Amino acid sequence: MNRHLVGRSGTIPKHHTRAEAQVDSVRLRRNHPTSTSLSESSRAVSVQHVFTGIVEELGSVASRSGSRLRITAKHVLSDSIIGASIAVNGCCLTVVQQGEDWWEADVSDETFLRTTLGALQPGSPVNLERPMAADGRFGGHVVLGHVDLVGEVVSPAPDLRVRIGRDQMHLIVEKGSITVDGVSLTAFGLQRDSFQVAVIPHTAAVTTLGVRRPGDKVNIEMDVLAKHVDRLMNTRSKKRRMLGWWRK
Repeated sequence: MNRHLVGRSGTIPKHHTRAEAQVDSVRLRRNHPTSTSLSESSRAVSVQHVFTGIVEELGSVASRSGSRLRITAKHVLSDSIIGASIAVNGCCLTVVQQGEDWWEADVSDETFLRTTLGALQPGSPVNLERPMAADGRFGGHVVLGHVDLVGEVVSPAPDLRVRIGRDQMHLIVEKGSITVDGVSLTAFGLQRDSFQVAVIPHTAAVTTLGVRRPGDKVNIEMDVLAKHVDRLMNTRSKKRRMLGWWRK
């Protein structure tokens, strides 16, 4: 979660607070008062990022031109500079250009295909979150910004139910954590191909979950711990089967 700036002349000391990062951001903007870009800036941020699923701001899509996505925002830009990471509906993107109330990211074809970002249109609301600062509160759970799959809303908030593939349901446990459109939530009411989450009025008002309707698609990120345990168990099971075959 530590953040450091890398320049042409070397490495600048690591930031431990967002305030320190903001100082460097202000210095950078003095050289480019209205707009800065990845090609124009002599420095880029390298982030070992982790999100927590606590949405900081509800932004909106300003435009989309090919792979370039422009998003209007204010709060998340307060200490973000070129190369910084910002999660958009739970998908980690990199700031490649920014102005006073907007920023842009390049989105790969793979990301457009495997997330809901491909369906975004000008005016679409989006959940925004910066990586957690080293001295920040851990309000949600560990979120990497790597979308695992796209789910479908079955019933809207406050009793939001989402349908996913049956082959993914084993990664969810009753009262376990799950990320829906970048929002950290608690899963319950597990069925064969769906789960339920409770969306309080505040969350509905300040995130996209309040406007999701049946049939809408949402980004899903499973709990990273569950994914690692599943991987380890599957690997061990395969090794046991191979050993059993060899002994025969």
